[in-house]
Amino acid sequence: MTKAVAIVQSCYIPWKGYFDLIASVDEFILYDDRQFTRRDWRNRNRIKTPQGAQWLTIPVETKGRYHQRIDETVISDPDWTRHHWKTFVHNYAAAPFFAERRDELESLYDSARDPLLSMVNRHFLEAINAMLGIDTVLSWSTDYEAEGTKTDRLVSLCRAAGATAYLSGPRAQEYLDEQAFADAGLEVSYFDYSGYQEYEQLHPPFDHAVTILDLLVNTGPEAPRYLKAVAAPAGQRA
Repeated sequence: MTKAVAIVQSCYIPWKGYFDLIASVDEFILYDDRQFTRRDWRNRNRIKTPQGAQWLTIPVETKGRYHQRIDETVISDPDWTRHHWKTFVHNYAAAPFFAERRDELESLYDSARDPLLSMVNRHFLEAINAMLGIDTVLSWSTDYEAEGTKTDRLVSLCRAAGATAYLSGPRAQEYLDEQAFADAGLEVSYFDYSGYQEYEQLHPPFDHAVTILDLLVNTGPEAPRYLKAVAAPAGQRA
């Protein structure tokens, strides 16, 4: 029996490619026992506005915490949800399916009350997976006993999860030790993020590198059609 796994840090309302990666595997391991990196995708993402792309950033405690892990990172302003939702409404109220999605998305923000960034990210990931019809299992890297560093740790996590295949983003080709996976009997492949279809998007020109919420409110029930992997069975994805 085959089992494909991806191991990636959690992100806040990530772009569609992140969800394609989730949909392409049987288990998606959130690698949040790694160091939090500032000005990265862990606590922020981009939306479209009439003035161009704008960041929505969850404020977090960083002073004196330079080596904190992602799953140790604490949100510094509990009122961030109100600000983000207000900004999103202001820029997307005219989207074709905003009214249809409004109650669901507003409830998602209202219930994002955990003080830990990792928990908030997972809260959004699980809800958006459901909206897209993605049934991949989400887990934490800390659910498993893993050993080693870098590639060896990824291999250890795969083996602990019972994986037979490891799917990664394309950038990992620059540093991943594929032989270490081969020695453990694990097949390695890389997701191809090229060739996405464009859709009717507010505030042109078109931009692929924005939050998945942009796709959801602009295309509604057709959103999965703009992903590569959602419609395919897990064993046949990627």
